Amino acid sequence: MRIGIVGTENSHVDHIVRHLNVHRAGGDARVVALSGGRDARNDALAAVGGMTVVAAPTDLLGLVDAVVVADRYGAHHRDHALPFLAAGLPVFVDKPLACTVEDAQVMIDTALAHDAPLTSFSALRWIPDAERLVARSSTSGRPHAVVMSGPADPEGEHGGVFFYGIHPVDLALRLAPGEIGDVRTDTTASTVTASFTAGDTRVVVNLVRPTDTRQIPFHGMALTRDTMVEQTLTLDARYCVPGLEVFLDMVRTGRPPIAYPDLLRPIEVLESVATDLRTRRTPAP
Repeated sequence: MRIGIVGTENSHVDHIVRHLNVHRAGGDARVVALSGGRDARNDALAAVGGMTVVAAPTDLLGLVDAVVVADRYGAHHRDHALPFLAAGLPVFVDKPLACTVEDAQVMIDTALAHDAPLTSFSALRWIPDAERLVARSSTSGRPHAVVMSGPADPEGEHGGVFFYGIHPVDLALRLAPGEIGDVRTDTTASTVTASFTAGDTRVVVNLVRPTDTRQIPFHGMALTRDTMVEQTLTLDARYCVPGLEVFLDMVRTGRPPIAYPDLLRPIEVLESVATDLRTRRTPAP
């Protein structure tokens, strides 16, 4: 399985290259090419993984069987993913899928039109602590309320709340299926809180601005009629591996692991929050 990567500034790319090319732990899957041209970052990655470096993303066409789009800024994902989806290739778009619902929908529509498997998710979605939280919360049925917390910088250079906010939002929505409604945003000097419904579940996501030296851990809590379960989510050195294996399984089977409507839900929430924050920052005429 020949994999190409678009957008190599993300540290997740280091994890992918080490797992597949250095440790050869993904079966027959190898990263064979990177796009973005020759620079210090790509040359260093290529030296570690023995890969080709090409200039433009579309230069990967014909060289690879599947693509990872890993730009940190989700606004680039649509343009970088579409040529490969139009060619029928499996594509994993690293978090977030996009920074607008419109961009996300265009990618999904292109995937459907060309029978190209597409997926996107937070790496936290599949780590062992997340699996434990999902398993423990499911014993009493669908939660009545879900509360997720984690770090995020609403003024961050890679799309503000989208860049890290996708982590708690994506995991919260794994626990809370259903249509998104009534998104409300509340802010303090250090936090952004999104409250909304997902189906019949009330969801609260707390995004806490990190400092230069510290950030809060990711934490989840689910409440049913008679139970409350909670879990702090710990990221170890292999935290990208479970999600990478999910992507490789999609390439081998052709079956996306997440239904396409569920790819849109976290983007819908985060776009609403980002729009609200922009409105608050815009001075009245």
